[in-house]
Amino acid sequence: MNLKTLAAAATLALTMSAPAWSQAAFPSTAIKVVVPSAPGGLSDPVVRFLGEHLQRELGQPVIMVHRPGGGGLIGTQQVTKAVPDGHTLLLGNIGPLVFAPAMMPKPPYVVQRDLAPVGSLLTFGNAVLVNPAVQATTIAQLIAVAKQNPGTINFASAGNGQSQHLTGELFKRVAGIDIMHVPYKGTGPATTDLIGGQVQLMFGNIPAALPFIKSGQLRVIAVTSPRRSAALPGVPTVEESGLPGFAVVSWVALMAPAGTPKPVIDRLNEAVDRAWATPDGQKLLASLNFDWAKTSPAELSSFLDGEITKWTKLIKDADIKGE
Repeated sequence: MNLKTLAAAATLALTMSAPAWSQAAFPSTAIKVVVPSAPGGLSDPVVRFLGEHLQRELGQPVIMVHRPGGGGLIGTQQVTKAVPDGHTLLLGNIGPLVFAPAMMPKPPYVVQRDLAPVGSLLTFGNAVLVNPAVQATTIAQLIAVAKQNPGTINFASAGNGQSQHLTGELFKRVAGIDIMHVPYKGTGPATTDLIGGQVQLMFGNIPAALPFIKSGQLRVIAVTSPRRSAALPGVPTVEESGLPGFAVVSWVALMAPAGTPKPVIDRLNEAVDRAWATPDGQKLLASLNFDWAKTSPAELSSFLDGEITKWTKLIKDADIKGE
């Protein structure tokens, strides 16, 4: 065999072994999961659980790093600029991945271009909450009250462009009613004023709303998810209540920088799916009132495309701007 043939054979061998080597070498150091919000949210127990499972399975520490600011834009942008080797991940959510970019004339990143879906899609619906003084116990009654008294029902949200706000805007258009948005600086003050009667309506996240529903301080008349919530099995969906096609879920999902090798993404996807399939994983999800279904990177990509198309249209049609 001459030198030219030897060189060609060596090159072919290296090319064929590169994907296997890359997969075997991952992870080579600690994995960092960026949470683009302040400590104390529902993302924290999710990342802690995944971190413990991934560390056992992959043999490297998993570190949770909070990067709040800009409605999640700061932490998300940081991950888009990270080395695409699987050692920096993002627990993204609907705010910085869908809502915020759609409200900006020049967003700092394009999700489909700058991030790669990994998996771990966790969803939870919003609850349609009213102050008990409101004379409505069903969606049909709420719509009737709003039509009889246009502009008199105020709905609260955690801030302009947040999930509660956009859910309310979608409900307003689908139901054909005139209700007024009142933005607050966070879910806490919005809920306080809803309980106090300063506002009448809110599309609140189910996990945060449950204590006030159970105490009777708030009345829940429907859930926005496509299926009934396990936490509120007796409460119908908005669609069941007479608005066909209406479905809204909040969600979190694991993302990586664009360009992360497919074998690395597939390995991470398989690991997180195994984590949630364990009894401990199922117990945690039930305690947080999250829904989970095994989701491939391609399925998560398709889901994201649908969410971006749906909400970008609403935001443009309603001329909603970021704060």
